[in-house]
Amino acid sequence: MAQDFIPLQIAVLTLSDTRTLAEDKSGDALVEMLQQAGHQLADRQLIPDDVYQMRAVVSQWIADPAIQVILTTGGTGFTGRDSTPEALRPLFDTEIEGFGELFRQVSYEEIGSSTVQSRCLAGLANRTAIFCLPGSTGACKTGWNKILQEQLDARHKPCNFVGILLNGKQLHS
Repeated sequence: MAQDFIPLQIAVLTLSDTRTLAEDKSGDALVEMLQQAGHQLADRQLIPDDVYQMRAVVSQWIADPAIQVILTTGGTGFTGRDSTPEALRPLFDTEIEGFGELFRQVSYEEIGSSTVQSRCLAGLANRTAIFCLPGSTGACKTGWNKILQEQLDARHKPCNFVGILLNGKQLHS
């Protein structure tokens, strides 16, 4: 029996000291892609690169049973106040090590060795998936198109995150 598409509630958080929501092309791209895929935007915010503000917003979303996925954009590099990994890794119950590894692999095809400067990461917390993407619009599109679109679709086989997020069990074929 074929699995049906299951729309997820996804929150988007942009981390930037320099942008406003009106200038947030990466956040706009994530919202557009998740909605085109059939998912629902649960919330969207833009906050400065501040460890404690990040933890506060993401913790609220993790505690909200209506939100299944959190996408962040920004703060994954090595410059300035980039601190997304330090802020969010302590909130994870389980880190999804393969996400950062796979992102850098597919990103290498587009930007070569510069991908080594991405500290993108992902984890699960309270049955909420958190995916931390770089701040560039291109990186957000790469992450969505090459990884997240499939992994957030219950129809993707042999496995995806939807079953884990909704009922704690993996949906296999």
